[in-house]
Amino acid sequence: MGAHQPVGTSDQDLLRLLKQAAAESGVQAWLVGGYVRDKLLGREHPDADVVVEEGGGERMAARFAKLAGVRPPVTFERFGTAQVTLPDHIVEFVSARSESYVESSRKPDVRPASLEEDLRRRDFTINTLLMDFDGNVHDRLGMGRADLESRVIRTPVPPQLTFQDDPLRMLRAVRFAAVLDFTPVPEVMDAMRAMRGRLVAPVISAERVADELRKMLISPRPSKAIELLDEGELLQVILPEISACKGVKQGGYHTHDVYGHTLLALQDTEPDLLLRLAALFHDVGKPLTATPDGAFIGHEVVGAQLAAGVLERLRFATREIDIVKRLVRMHLRPVFYESEWTDGAVRRLARDAGDQLGRLMGLARADVRASAYPDQAKLDELQRRLEAVREETPSRMTTPIDGDDIMRLRGIQAGPEVGRIKARLTELVLDGEIPPERDSLLAYLRDHPDL
Repeated sequence: MGAHQPVGTSDQDLLRLLKQAAAESGVQAWLVGGYVRDKLLGREHPDADVVVEEGGGERMAARFAKLAGVRPPVTFERFGTAQVTLPDHIVEFVSARSESYVESSRKPDVRPASLEEDLRRRDFTINTLLMDFDGNVHDRLGMGRADLESRVIRTPVPPQLTFQDDPLRMLRAVRFAAVLDFTPVPEVMDAMRAMRGRLVAPVISAERVADELRKMLISPRPSKAIELLDEGELLQVILPEISACKGVKQGGYHTHDVYGHTLLALQDTEPDLLLRLAALFHDVGKPLTATPDGAFIGHEVVGAQLAAGVLERLRFATREIDIVKRLVRMHLRPVFYESEWTDGAVRRLARDAGDQLGRLMGLARADVRASAYPDQAKLDELQRRLEAVREETPSRMTTPIDGDDIMRLRGIQAGPEVGRIKARLTELVLDGEIPPERDSLLAYLRDHPDL
Protein backbone atom coordinates (compact mmCIF):
# COMPACT_ATOMS: atom_id res chain seq x y z
CA MET A 1 0.00 0.00 0.00
CA GLY A 2 1.59 3.30 -1.11
CA ALA A 3 1.92 6.01 1.48
CA HIS A 4 -0.16 8.42 -0.59
CA GLN A 5 -2.99 6.09 -1.48
CA PRO A 6 -5.77 6.22 1.15
CA VAL A 7 -6.59 2.79 2.50
CA GLY A 8 -10.00 1.21 2.23
CA THR A 9 -12.18 1.65 5.29
CA SER A 10 -13.45 -1.85 5.97
CA ASP A 11 -13.02 -3.30 9.45
CA GLN A 12 -10.53 -5.76 8.01
CA ASP A 13 -8.42 -2.91 6.58
CA LEU A 14 -8.63 -1.03 9.87
CA LEU A 15 -7.45 -3.98 11.97
CA ARG A 16 -4.67 -4.85 9.52
CA LEU A 17 -3.25 -1.35 9.52
CA LEU A 18 -3.57 -0.93 13.28
CA LYS A 19 -1.70 -4.18 13.81
CA GLN A 20 1.06 -3.08 11.44
CA ALA A 21 1.30 0.38 13.00
CA ALA A 22 1.53 -1.07 16.52
CA ALA A 23 4.25 -3.52 15.50
CA GLU A 24 6.30 -0.90 13.66
CA SER A 25 5.90 1.54 16.56
CA GLY A 26 6.94 -1.06 19.14
CA VAL A 27 3.83 -0.63 21.29
CA GLN A 28 1.08 -2.76 22.77
CA ALA A 29 -2.31 -1.35 21.81
CA TRP A 30 -5.99 -2.26 21.77
CA LEU A 31 -9.30 -1.12 20.35
CA VAL A 32 -11.52 -0.04 23.24
CA GLY A 33 -14.93 1.44 24.01
CA GLY A 34 -17.86 1.98 21.70
CA TYR A 35 -16.33 0.29 18.66
CA VAL A 36 -15.89 -2.98 20.57
CA ARG A 37 -19.24 -2.69 22.34
CA ASP A 38 -21.19 -2.10 19.16
CA LYS A 39 -19.29 -4.83 17.31
CA LEU A 40 -20.57 -7.34 19.89
CA LEU A 41 -24.08 -5.88 19.66
CA GLY A 42 -24.11 -6.08 15.86
CA ARG A 43 -24.35 -2.31 15.52
CA GLU A 44 -22.49 0.05 13.20
CA HIS A 45 -19.81 2.18 14.84
CA PRO A 46 -17.61 3.90 12.26
CA ASP A 47 -15.24 5.62 14.70
CA ALA A 48 -12.65 3.79 16.76
CA ASP A 49 -10.68 4.45 19.94
CA VAL A 50 -7.26 2.89 20.41
CA VAL A 51 -5.57 2.75 23.82
CA VAL A 52 -1.79 2.37 23.82
CA GLU A 53 0.00 0.95 26.84
CA GLU A 54 2.99 2.71 28.43
CA GLY A 55 2.78 5.79 26.24
CA GLY A 56 3.44 5.87 22.54
CA GLY A 57 -0.07 6.86 21.44
CA GLU A 58 1.11 9.76 19.31
CA ARG A 59 3.90 7.69 17.78
CA MET A 60 1.50 4.93 16.77
CA ALA A 61 -1.01 7.46 15.42
CA ALA A 62 1.64 9.03 13.19
CA ARG A 63 2.70 5.64 11.85
CA PHE A 64 -0.91 4.59 11.27
CA ALA A 65 -1.67 7.78 9.33
CA LYS A 66 1.37 7.25 7.10
CA LEU A 67 0.43 3.62 6.42
CA ALA A 68 -3.15 4.65 5.65
CA GLY A 69 -2.03 7.37 3.25
CA VAL A 70 -3.91 10.13 5.02
CA ARG A 71 -2.99 13.41 6.71
CA PRO A 72 -0.86 13.33 9.86
CA PRO A 73 -2.79 13.09 13.12
CA VAL A 74 -4.18 16.06 14.99
CA THR A 75 -2.65 15.88 18.45
CA PHE A 76 -3.91 17.06 21.84
CA GLU A 77 -0.79 17.01 23.97
CA ARG A 78 -2.50 17.82 27.26
CA PHE A 79 -4.58 14.64 27.05
CA GLY A 80 -2.01 12.53 25.23
CA THR A 81 -4.42 11.89 22.36
CA ALA A 82 -4.05 11.96 18.59
CA GLN A 83 -6.80 11.77 15.97
CA VAL A 84 -6.50 10.34 12.47
CA THR A 85 -9.25 10.90 9.91
CA LEU A 86 -9.89 8.22 7.27
CA PRO A 87 -12.53 8.50 4.51
CA ASP A 88 -15.19 6.77 6.64
CA HIS A 89 -13.58 6.52 10.07
CA ILE A 90 -12.15 8.72 12.74
CA VAL A 91 -9.55 6.83 14.77
CA GLU A 92 -8.43 8.32 18.08
CA PHE A 93 -5.27 7.12 19.79
CA VAL A 94 -4.71 7.67 23.48
CA SER A 95 -1.92 6.59 25.79
CA ALA A 96 -3.23 4.74 28.83
CA ARG A 97 -3.84 7.41 31.44
CA SER A 98 -5.43 8.28 34.73
CA GLU A 99 -7.39 11.47 35.36
CA SER A 100 -8.25 13.32 38.55
CA TYR A 101 -10.49 16.36 38.94
CA VAL A 102 -11.05 19.14 41.39
CA GLU A 103 -14.71 19.44 42.32
CA SER A 104 -15.35 22.79 40.61
CA SER A 105 -13.72 22.00 37.27
CA ARG A 106 -13.93 19.66 34.28
CA LYS A 107 -10.24 20.18 33.47
CA PRO A 108 -8.50 16.97 34.55
CA ASP A 109 -5.03 16.41 35.90
CA VAL A 110 -3.76 13.71 33.53
CA ARG A 111 -0.92 11.28 34.26
CA PRO A 112 0.32 8.03 32.66
CA ALA A 113 -1.26 4.88 34.06
CA SER A 114 -1.57 1.15 33.58
CA LEU A 115 -4.14 -0.28 31.20
CA GLU A 116 -6.29 -1.45 34.13
CA GLU A 117 -6.25 2.02 35.68
CA ASP A 118 -7.23 3.51 32.32
CA LEU A 119 -10.17 1.11 32.00
CA ARG A 120 -11.40 1.85 35.51
CA ARG A 121 -11.58 5.58 34.86
CA ARG A 122 -13.90 5.02 31.86
CA ASP A 123 -17.62 5.68 32.12
CA PHE A 124 -19.37 2.29 31.98
CA THR A 125 -18.32 -1.34 32.07
CA ILE A 126 -19.76 -1.98 28.62
CA ASN A 127 -17.20 0.53 27.32
CA THR A 128 -14.20 -1.17 28.97
CA LEU A 129 -14.02 -4.17 26.63
CA LEU A 130 -10.84 -4.48 24.56
CA MET A 131 -10.28 -5.95 21.12
CA ASP A 132 -6.87 -6.96 19.83
CA PHE A 133 -6.01 -6.39 16.20
CA ASP A 134 -6.80 -10.00 15.33
CA GLY A 135 -10.41 -9.33 16.35
CA ASN A 136 -10.37 -11.12 19.72
CA VAL A 137 -12.30 -9.50 22.59
CA HIS A 138 -10.76 -9.23 26.07
CA ASP A 139 -12.56 -8.33 29.32
CA ARG A 140 -9.71 -7.23 31.58
CA LEU A 141 -11.98 -5.98 34.36
CA GLY A 142 -14.19 -9.06 34.22
CA MET A 143 -17.46 -7.08 34.11
CA GLY A 144 -18.02 -5.72 30.63
CA ARG A 145 -19.12 -8.81 28.74
CA ALA A 146 -21.53 -9.95 31.48
CA ASP A 147 -23.11 -6.49 31.68
CA LEU A 148 -23.38 -6.35 27.90
CA GLU A 149 -25.20 -9.69 27.90
CA SER A 150 -27.42 -8.60 30.81
CA ARG A 151 -28.08 -5.28 29.05
CA VAL A 152 -27.29 -3.13 32.06
CA ILE A 153 -25.49 0.18 32.58
CA ARG A 154 -22.93 -0.11 35.40
CA THR A 155 -19.82 1.92 36.25
CA PRO A 156 -16.38 0.25 36.61
CA VAL A 157 -15.90 1.85 40.05
CA PRO A 158 -18.56 3.12 42.49
CA PRO A 159 -20.81 5.45 40.47
CA GLN A 160 -20.24 8.39 42.79
CA LEU A 161 -16.57 8.35 41.79
CA THR A 162 -17.37 7.97 38.09
CA PHE A 163 -19.90 10.81 38.18
CA GLN A 164 -17.64 12.97 40.33
CA ASP A 165 -15.00 12.80 37.60
CA ASP A 166 -17.52 13.94 34.99
CA PRO A 167 -21.14 14.61 36.04
CA LEU A 168 -22.18 14.53 32.37
CA ARG A 169 -21.83 10.76 32.64
CA MET A 170 -25.18 10.77 34.43
CA LEU A 171 -26.76 11.95 31.20
CA ARG A 172 -24.63 9.56 29.16
CA ALA A 173 -26.02 6.67 31.24
CA VAL A 174 -29.53 7.75 30.29
CA ARG A 175 -28.55 8.20 26.66
CA PHE A 176 -26.99 4.73 26.40
CA ALA A 177 -30.08 3.24 28.04
CA ALA A 178 -32.32 4.92 25.46
CA VAL A 179 -30.12 4.10 22.47
CA LEU A 180 -29.30 0.48 23.38
CA ASP A 181 -32.44 -0.34 25.42
CA PHE A 182 -30.31 -1.13 28.46
CA THR A 183 -31.21 -0.56 32.13
CA PRO A 184 -29.06 1.38 34.62
CA VAL A 185 -28.40 -0.68 37.74
CA PRO A 186 -29.98 0.66 40.97
CA GLU A 187 -26.66 2.01 42.28
CA VAL A 188 -26.32 4.19 39.18
CA MET A 189 -29.80 5.65 39.66
CA ASP A 190 -29.10 6.23 43.37
CA ALA A 191 -25.91 8.10 42.50
CA MET A 192 -27.80 10.27 40.01
CA ARG A 193 -30.25 11.33 42.69
CA ALA A 194 -27.46 12.03 45.16
CA MET A 195 -25.33 14.01 42.70
CA ARG A 196 -27.93 15.79 40.57
CA GLY A 197 -26.74 19.15 41.88
CA ARG A 198 -23.42 18.67 40.05
CA LEU A 199 -25.13 18.82 36.67
CA VAL A 200 -24.91 22.60 36.47
CA ALA A 201 -22.56 25.27 35.16
CA PRO A 202 -19.69 25.91 35.52
CA VAL A 203 -18.96 22.24 36.04
CA ILE A 204 -21.09 21.16 33.07
CA SER A 205 -21.78 23.59 30.23
CA ALA A 206 -25.21 24.05 28.71
CA GLU A 207 -23.80 22.97 25.35
CA ARG A 208 -22.71 19.58 26.70
CA VAL A 209 -26.10 19.02 28.32
CA ALA A 210 -27.82 19.95 25.06
CA ASP A 211 -25.62 17.56 23.08
CA GLU A 212 -26.67 14.64 25.27
CA LEU A 213 -30.32 15.70 25.11
CA ARG A 214 -30.17 15.76 21.32
CA LYS A 215 -28.82 12.21 21.25
CA MET A 216 -31.50 11.01 23.66
CA LEU A 217 -34.29 12.56 21.62
CA ILE A 218 -33.25 11.03 18.28
CA SER A 219 -32.73 7.61 19.90
CA PRO A 220 -35.24 4.80 19.33
CA ARG A 221 -36.64 5.36 22.84
CA PRO A 222 -36.86 9.10 23.61
CA SER A 223 -39.66 8.62 26.14
CA LYS A 224 -37.54 6.12 28.06
CA ALA A 225 -34.83 8.75 28.25
CA ILE A 226 -37.22 11.31 29.75
CA GLU A 227 -38.57 8.74 32.21
CA LEU A 228 -35.05 7.83 33.34
CA LEU A 229 -34.15 11.49 33.72
CA ASP A 230 -37.20 11.84 35.93
CA GLU A 231 -36.41 8.69 37.91
CA GLY A 232 -32.87 9.92 38.50
CA GLU A 233 -34.21 13.37 39.52
CA LEU A 234 -32.24 14.97 36.68
CA LEU A 235 -35.31 16.13 34.76
CA GLN A 236 -36.10 18.81 37.32
CA VAL A 237 -32.50 20.03 36.99
CA ILE A 238 -32.18 20.29 33.20
CA LEU A 239 -35.84 20.50 32.10
CA PRO A 240 -37.90 21.73 35.06
CA GLU A 241 -40.60 22.93 32.65
CA ILE A 242 -41.26 19.33 31.59
CA SER A 243 -41.12 18.10 35.19
CA ALA A 244 -43.84 20.66 36.01
CA CYS A 245 -46.22 18.79 33.68
CA LYS A 246 -46.38 15.82 36.06
CA GLY A 247 -49.72 15.51 37.80
CA VAL A 248 -51.43 18.18 35.69
CA LYS A 249 -54.75 16.50 34.95
CA GLN A 250 -56.66 17.03 31.72
CA GLY A 251 -60.07 15.88 30.61
CA GLY A 252 -61.84 15.48 27.32
CA TYR A 253 -60.30 12.81 25.14
CA HIS A 254 -57.08 12.70 27.14
CA THR A 255 -56.22 9.46 28.92
CA HIS A 256 -53.14 10.69 30.80
CA ASP A 257 -51.96 13.75 32.65
CA VAL A 258 -49.96 16.30 30.65
CA TYR A 259 -46.66 14.58 31.40
CA GLY A 260 -47.89 11.11 30.42
CA HIS A 261 -49.53 12.44 27.27
CA THR A 262 -46.29 14.24 26.35
CA LEU A 263 -44.29 11.00 26.63
CA LEU A 264 -46.78 9.13 24.44
CA ALA A 265 -46.70 11.83 21.78
CA LEU A 266 -42.90 12.06 21.90
CA GLN A 267 -42.47 8.32 21.39
CA ASP A 268 -44.91 8.37 18.47
CA THR A 269 -42.89 10.81 16.35
CA GLU A 270 -40.27 10.11 13.71
CA PRO A 271 -36.62 10.41 14.84
CA ASP A 272 -36.30 14.01 13.70
CA LEU A 273 -34.73 16.26 16.32
CA LEU A 274 -36.86 19.36 15.75
CA LEU A 275 -40.09 17.36 15.52
CA ARG A 276 -39.26 15.56 18.75
CA LEU A 277 -38.36 18.79 20.50
CA ALA A 278 -41.74 20.15 19.42
CA ALA A 279 -43.47 17.01 20.71
CA LEU A 280 -41.63 17.33 24.02
CA PHE A 281 -42.71 20.95 24.44
CA HIS A 282 -46.09 21.01 22.68
CA ASP A 283 -48.10 21.07 25.92
CA VAL A 284 -45.48 22.63 28.20
CA GLY A 285 -47.68 25.71 28.56
CA LYS A 286 -50.53 23.79 30.18
CA PRO A 287 -49.35 23.96 33.81
CA LEU A 288 -49.31 27.78 33.60
CA THR A 289 -52.64 28.10 31.80
CA ALA A 290 -54.71 25.50 33.67
CA THR A 291 -58.07 26.76 34.91
CA PRO A 292 -60.33 25.23 37.60
CA ASP A 293 -62.68 23.89 34.93
CA GLY A 294 -59.87 21.98 33.19
CA ALA A 295 -59.22 24.35 30.29
CA PHE A 296 -55.79 25.43 29.05
CA ILE A 297 -56.63 28.58 27.11
CA GLY A 298 -53.68 29.91 25.15
CA HIS A 299 -51.36 27.12 26.22
CA GLU A 300 -49.89 26.92 22.74
CA VAL A 301 -48.78 30.56 22.89
CA VAL A 302 -47.38 30.28 26.41
CA GLY A 303 -45.79 26.95 25.49
CA ALA A 304 -44.04 28.41 22.45
CA GLN A 305 -42.44 31.07 24.65
CA LEU A 306 -41.43 28.52 27.28
CA ALA A 307 -39.93 26.21 24.66
CA ALA A 308 -37.92 29.08 23.21
CA GLY A 309 -36.66 29.99 26.68
CA VAL A 310 -35.53 26.43 27.42
CA LEU A 311 -33.74 26.07 24.10
CA GLU A 312 -32.05 29.44 24.51
CA ARG A 313 -30.88 28.35 27.95
CA LEU A 314 -29.41 25.21 26.39
CA ARG A 315 -27.71 27.23 23.63
CA PHE A 316 -29.61 25.75 20.69
CA ALA A 317 -29.21 27.54 17.37
CA THR A 318 -31.58 30.41 16.64
CA ARG A 319 -33.02 28.67 13.58
CA GLU A 320 -33.78 25.53 15.61
CA ILE A 321 -35.45 27.60 18.32
CA ASP A 322 -37.58 29.46 15.78
CA ILE A 323 -38.79 26.22 14.17
CA VAL A 324 -39.71 24.55 17.46
CA LYS A 325 -41.42 27.72 18.64
CA ARG A 326 -43.53 27.86 15.46
CA LEU A 327 -44.49 24.18 15.70
CA VAL A 328 -45.56 24.49 19.34
CA ARG A 329 -47.55 27.64 18.63
CA MET A 330 -49.35 26.03 15.67
CA HIS A 331 -49.79 22.47 16.96
CA LEU A 332 -53.52 22.80 17.64
CA ARG A 333 -54.50 24.04 14.20
CA PRO A 334 -54.42 20.68 12.38
CA VAL A 335 -55.96 19.00 15.43
CA PHE A 336 -58.95 21.36 15.22
CA TYR A 337 -59.48 20.66 11.51
CA GLU A 338 -63.05 19.94 10.38
CA SER A 339 -64.31 18.90 6.94
CA GLU A 340 -66.25 22.18 6.76
CA TRP A 341 -63.02 24.16 6.45
CA THR A 342 -62.92 26.20 3.26
CA ASP A 343 -60.06 25.81 0.81
CA GLY A 344 -58.98 29.26 1.96
CA ALA A 345 -58.58 28.01 5.54
CA VAL A 346 -56.53 25.06 4.31
CA ARG A 347 -54.34 27.39 2.25
CA ARG A 348 -53.78 29.62 5.29
CA LEU A 349 -52.58 26.65 7.30
CA ALA A 350 -50.19 25.64 4.53
CA ARG A 351 -48.96 29.21 4.17
CA ASP A 352 -48.43 29.77 7.89
CA ALA A 353 -46.64 26.45 8.36
CA GLY A 354 -44.45 27.03 5.32
CA ASP A 355 -41.56 24.60 5.05
CA GLN A 356 -42.48 23.13 8.46
CA LEU A 357 -45.82 21.73 7.28
CA GLY A 358 -44.53 18.16 7.25
CA ARG A 359 -43.27 18.40 10.82
CA LEU A 360 -46.47 20.13 11.91
CA MET A 361 -48.62 17.32 10.54
CA GLY A 362 -46.34 14.73 12.16
CA LEU A 363 -46.74 16.52 15.48
CA ALA A 364 -50.53 16.70 15.08
CA ARG A 365 -50.75 12.98 14.32
CA ALA A 366 -48.67 12.12 17.37
CA ASP A 367 -50.73 14.48 19.54
CA VAL A 368 -54.01 12.89 18.42
CA ARG A 369 -52.74 9.31 18.72
CA ALA A 370 -51.59 10.01 22.27
CA SER A 371 -55.22 10.49 23.28
CA ALA A 372 -58.57 8.80 22.77
CA TYR A 373 -59.60 11.27 20.08
CA PRO A 374 -62.47 9.63 18.14
CA ASP A 375 -61.85 10.97 14.62
CA GLN A 376 -58.17 10.41 14.00
CA ALA A 377 -58.71 9.81 10.27
CA LYS A 378 -59.60 13.46 9.76
CA LEU A 379 -55.92 14.29 9.54
CA ASP A 380 -55.68 12.06 6.46
CA GLU A 381 -58.38 14.18 4.83
CA LEU A 382 -56.55 17.35 5.83
CA GLN A 383 -53.32 15.94 4.40
CA ARG A 384 -55.00 15.31 1.04
CA ARG A 385 -56.43 18.81 0.96
CA LEU A 386 -53.10 20.35 1.91
CA GLU A 387 -51.38 18.48 -0.89
CA ALA A 388 -54.04 19.66 -3.34
CA VAL A 389 -53.74 23.34 -2.47
CA ARG A 390 -49.96 23.22 -2.48
CA GLU A 391 -50.01 21.76 -6.00
CA GLU A 392 -52.28 24.49 -7.39
CA THR A 393 -50.88 26.24 -10.45
CA PRO A 394 -50.53 29.13 -10.27
CA SER A 395 -50.14 29.04 -6.51
CA ARG A 396 -52.53 31.00 -4.32
CA MET A 397 -49.97 31.07 -1.50
CA THR A 398 -48.33 34.22 -2.82
CA THR A 399 -49.64 37.49 -4.24
CA PRO A 400 -47.84 38.51 -7.45
CA ILE A 401 -47.93 42.25 -6.82
CA ASP A 402 -45.93 44.33 -4.37
CA GLY A 403 -46.12 47.57 -2.44
CA ASP A 404 -44.78 49.60 -5.36
CA ASP A 405 -47.72 48.44 -7.51
CA ILE A 406 -50.18 49.47 -4.82
CA MET A 407 -48.58 52.88 -4.27
CA ARG A 408 -48.49 53.61 -8.00
CA LEU A 409 -52.12 52.61 -8.66
CA ARG A 410 -53.50 54.31 -5.54
CA GLY A 411 -51.22 57.33 -5.63
CA ILE A 412 -50.23 56.91 -1.99
CA GLN A 413 -46.94 56.98 -0.09
CA ALA A 414 -45.33 54.09 1.75
CA GLY A 415 -47.02 53.40 5.07
CA PRO A 416 -49.46 51.15 6.96
CA GLU A 417 -52.17 51.62 4.34
CA VAL A 418 -50.03 49.86 1.72
CA GLY A 419 -49.58 46.87 4.02
CA ARG A 420 -53.31 46.77 4.82
CA ILE A 421 -54.25 46.68 1.14
CA LYS A 422 -51.64 44.03 0.37
CA ALA A 423 -52.91 41.86 3.25
CA ARG A 424 -56.51 42.20 2.07
CA LEU A 425 -55.58 41.21 -1.49
CA THR A 426 -53.68 38.22 -0.13
CA GLU A 427 -56.76 37.06 1.79
CA LEU A 428 -58.95 37.41 -1.31
CA VAL A 429 -56.51 35.33 -3.34
CA LEU A 430 -56.34 32.67 -0.63
CA ASP A 431 -60.14 32.50 -0.50
CA GLY A 432 -60.39 32.12 -4.27
CA GLU A 433 -62.11 35.49 -4.79
CA ILE A 434 -59.42 36.77 -7.16
CA PRO A 435 -57.30 34.71 -9.57
CA PRO A 436 -53.65 34.59 -8.44
CA GLU A 437 -52.50 36.45 -11.52
CA ARG A 438 -50.82 39.85 -11.65
CA ASP A 439 -53.16 41.37 -14.27
CA SER A 440 -56.26 40.22 -12.37
CA LEU A 441 -54.97 41.73 -9.13
CA LEU A 442 -54.09 45.05 -10.75
CA ALA A 443 -57.52 45.18 -12.39
CA TYR A 444 -59.19 44.43 -9.03
CA LEU A 445 -57.25 47.27 -7.42
CA ARG A 446 -58.39 49.71 -10.13
CA ASP A 447 -62.01 48.55 -9.97
CA HIS A 448 -62.27 48.65 -6.14
CA PRO A 449 -61.00 52.04 -4.97
CA ASP A 450 -62.53 51.49 -1.53
CA LEU A 451 -60.62 48.25 -0.87
